[in-house]
Amino acid sequence: MTKSKCKMSSDSYMEKQSIPTPKQLAMVLNGYRKKLKLTQKQAAENVGLFPKTISALENSPDSSSIASLFKLLSALGLELVLKPRSTERNDGEW
Repeated sequence: MTKSKCKMSSDSYMEKQSIPTPKQLAMVLNGYRKKLKLTQKQAAENVGLFPKTISALENSPDSSSIASLFKLLSALGLELVLKPRSTERNDGEW
């Protein structure tokens, strides 16, 4: 995996990540939100969601909607990028 970096704020960076499972997505979203020092309530208010929706995305992503995911990505200044999966990796899930 290429290790390029995404700018999060003027002096902190987070690397691009491959996210093969909903649970890993939830952990990364939670990490980005905390890195930005946003509470679930603040992130929710930024994009018109309820804090419980942010909590669901971070704790039980399997039951969350795609629309809510995109709103949270927007609140965190992130975008979704799709690419072909590497053939050398098989983590057994999905």
